[in-house]
Amino acid sequence: MQAQNVLITGAGRRIGRQLALAAAQAGANVAIHYHSSAEGAEQTAREIRSLGRKAITLCADLAQVDQLEALIAKAEEQLGNLTGLVNNASIFEPLDWQTTTLTDWERNLRINLTAPFILSQTFARHLPMGASGRIINILDWRALRPGADHLPYTISKAALAALTRSLAQALAPHITVNGLALGAILPPADQNTNKNLSHVLLNVPAARWANLDEVTAAFIFLLYGPSYITGEILHLDGGRHLV
Repeated sequence: MQAQNVLITGAGRRIGRQLALAAAQAGANVAIHYHSSAEGAEQTAREIRSLGRKAITLCADLAQVDQLEALIAKAEEQLGNLTGLVNNASIFEPLDWQTTTLTDWERNLRINLTAPFILSQTFARHLPMGASGRIINILDWRALRPGADHLPYTISKAALAALTRSLAQALAPHITVNGLALGAILPPADQNTNKNLSHVLLNVPAARWANLDEVTAAFIFLLYGPSYITGEILHLDGGRHLV
């Protein structure tokens, strides 16, 4: 991935941080987007620079449409033409149909669906004629098995799965668009770390949490693997979507 420039949203913490480090370890320069995790983004950038790759940090509120096109432009201004876009940032709220307000609904759609669409659209428009690019959307096993819990989040991710397949057709043949649907990787950020989370694995055939190196291996495969794969949604959930 030498000379590849990749923008990863929500890359200052948690899984986004791991994806950024993995891309850099594979040789890419990385634009690290963050909203409120400035310290985490800077730490990630320092680690990437220590690997001999370029890293920049960019702050943007993905709920604000006017900041999205500027995010692509700023990344390219500092790194050069982008060759990869990873739509990782999302919000995950425990809301059902009774507790979801219109404001909640619209916030989830703006961040989890509209932002990836606008960023993907802008990324494709900025790609030089004849150049190749990769888009990866970070999904959730719930996207293909919608339930009643986490309602606006689940619906937004289901729509993002549909967008992944639609853009794979629309942006071919020069841009591949794939999804990585995750299962039990990390406890929610607002989860009490002392709480027993064994119930999470009850319906996971693999009967364990994923290792982060499994996540990054799948990610690098989609980012740097066969360009004949597009419109694919790879489940890394221990079989959870089957149950």
